[in-house]
Amino acid sequence: MKVSSIIPSSIIRATVFLCFLTVALQSVLGDTPDKPTGIQKRVTWNNLHIHGTPDPPNPYATQIAFPHLKFFEPLAFSWIPGVDRYAIATRPGKIFTFINQHNTRTKDLLIDLKRTVYGVVMHPNFSKNGYFYVSSITEADHPEGSRLSRFRVTSRTPLTASLESEQVILKWPSGGHNGGCLRFGPDGYLYLATGDGSGIADERKTGQDLSDLLGAILRIDVDHADKQKRYRIPADNPFVSRKNARGEIYSYGHRQVWKFSFDSATNVLWAGEIGQDLWEMIYRIEKGGNYGWSVQEGTHPFRPQRPKGPTPILKPVIEHSHEDFRSITGGFVYHGSRLPELKGHYVYGGYDTGRIWGFRFLERPDPRGKVINHHELANTQIRLVAFAQDPAGEMIMLDFAGGQLHQLVKAPPVTQVKPFPRKLSETGLFSSTVQHRPAPGLIPYSVNAPLWSDHAIKDRFIALPGKEQIDFDTVTYPQPPPGAPPGWQFPDGTVLVKTFSLEMEVGNPKTARRLETRILHHERMPGEENQYGAQVWRGYTYVWNEEQTDAILLDSGGLNREFNVRDPEAPGGVRKQVWRFPSRAECTLCHTMASKYVLGVNTLQMNKTHDYGGVIANQLDTLNHLGIFTKPLPKPVSELPRLINYHDQTQDLDRRARSYLHTNCAHCHQKWGGGNAEFQLQANLALNQTGTVNTPAGQGTFGLDKPALLITGSPERSLIYHRMAKKGLGHMPHVGSNVTHQQAVELIQQWIQQLASEEK
Repeated sequence: MKVSSIIPSSIIRATVFLCFLTVALQSVLGDTPDKPTGIQKRVTWNNLHIHGTPDPPNPYATQIAFPHLKFFEPLAFSWIPGVDRYAIATRPGKIFTFINQHNTRTKDLLIDLKRTVYGVVMHPNFSKNGYFYVSSITEADHPEGSRLSRFRVTSRTPLTASLESEQVILKWPSGGHNGGCLRFGPDGYLYLATGDGSGIADERKTGQDLSDLLGAILRIDVDHADKQKRYRIPADNPFVSRKNARGEIYSYGHRQVWKFSFDSATNVLWAGEIGQDLWEMIYRIEKGGNYGWSVQEGTHPFRPQRPKGPTPILKPVIEHSHEDFRSITGGFVYHGSRLPELKGHYVYGGYDTGRIWGFRFLERPDPRGKVINHHELANTQIRLVAFAQDPAGEMIMLDFAGGQLHQLVKAPPVTQVKPFPRKLSETGLFSSTVQHRPAPGLIPYSVNAPLWSDHAIKDRFIALPGKEQIDFDTVTYPQPPPGAPPGWQFPDGTVLVKTFSLEMEVGNPKTARRLETRILHHERMPGEENQYGAQVWRGYTYVWNEEQTDAILLDSGGLNREFNVRDPEAPGGVRKQVWRFPSRAECTLCHTMASKYVLGVNTLQMNKTHDYGGVIANQLDTLNHLGIFTKPLPKPVSELPRLINYHDQTQDLDRRARSYLHTNCAHCHQKWGGGNAEFQLQANLALNQTGTVNTPAGQGTFGLDKPALLITGSPERSLIYHRMAKKGLGHMPHVGSNVTHQQAVELIQQWIQQLASEEK
């Protein structure tokens, strides 16, 4: 059943009207003609001391390998043997091929499966038999929803295949983690990764269970068939003779292998493993190997009380904390000639962070092997979802969001003359750091719907260099949602400043202690204006000292500190609160390309009044008056959309709830935002467009009775509410907060209940 058939038209109309349009209450917005502007005259700011980066330069950058090709939501690709072409699979189900030439403009549609595709690989003898294999999802959360199929080309010029040629080889349950990577091994057998089929914490308890196909890498012979099968289980598979074990299993204890590959020189099988909440792993896969999930996450205990599998748990070769890496994508061992210094290095990356790393693994003399030269190769802006390698050993990387293919190149020389400021007082952002007084020219601002930050109080400023201006554009990724206002495009050198303070005694502003000042710095980079240039930002954190006189630049890895807050509602009157100072990698999880990197400085958030030292005025009118925009506002502020303060109980409940979800959730939960769950929570979408109502769980059910993302009238079965309310594993938001936002939980609960009454 479609969502649109569930929600009555009255709700849809109300949602559209209330979420998209600003109510014409000029007294609220402060945009009456006789209202004074908040700032009378613009003061130029030319004291920027932030240049380059405090981190050592990376040796490599990326460049587009095929500049004339672009794909919609590509997920996997592989080399086509014998024809000098690549095959590339998109999530909606279209599989294309294209010739391996830099200037090619042609992509040929091989087949359209019209269902979610996770992997594609050609048979080693493809040039003769025309066989290729696809892993796909026919139905979410279904006992046989995942399938491996064989197809055969019906035409060679161009390569095309028909749906009628499909032969289903294997089926297994679909769920939150579906694996799907396919490779032919050097032995000629087909290897296939399956996920644990759940969204959180191995709910099916399949990781250590050999009786099903989940949580494993499978190995099958697709060139021969046994009775009642379209494949044969190799006789030397590790669990062929074990009672109650699936003989197809090659290795197990996997949560979600996201891409594996064979080293073309040594035949070693390498895999990237997406972890739960804390760790990402690289494994050297052995036949019969147990990789620990969900008893362990990497080398760390996770559910140690659960029964273990029959073989010892093997350690990862590499572990990355989520402080510097998230959502790993396995790569290849490089054997090309274009970058000879990388020869023999395993190259991999992160989907959420865009970072690319590499290392060499020495098989001898240590019998356990040894990792050497492990380091970051490049820090990119791409959503790295897959690697491919041609017969010459050269690698190509796939960007899910941008839809283009990239390759590593030597980074240009860095000519950074001035050192990066190590103290906040050295940045040029404050005339008095002790008094927290911004430098002349910085513009204070506030937002309609603030991001929840564990009770923190925030002071916000915009720093535009010189007489630079903000431009309006229509660029969001992948496209502006319906009713979206124009986007803001910032000039080179823009700095956005936000200081976080925490009351050490609840309700007493005099006890507020400054914890950190975060900055977002925009530095114009080469490339296309709307893709890899104007949309690049870097985030840094300065930690305030005990004396509250200055703040020191935090290293890239992040930091945790515990504070004792006097709180009458806490046991014993004291609340122990852990504050997370984010790593630079963690900053990229929310400040994504899909959200245009900047979360609070936009029309929806800033269309409100602000207290400019006793003068109350609308912020957009003020910026317009100062000449901050390259062109006038497209409409009067009363006609421009806005979020609302979700704390204001005099406002409409629906708009309050949608504003909260937009601010706190939509930077991930939107198209290409990085959230694994495929729904969208922008406030300028009608509820029936969000993909939430009666949508089954894609990332775990948490033991709830027939849950869905949102069930009108039933917050206790609505996963959006449950994730917000629960503590610990599975809590949302999973980054940037350690304290449940109780007021917001109550707000969402009331909203879901009201939706049911409105439906009636």
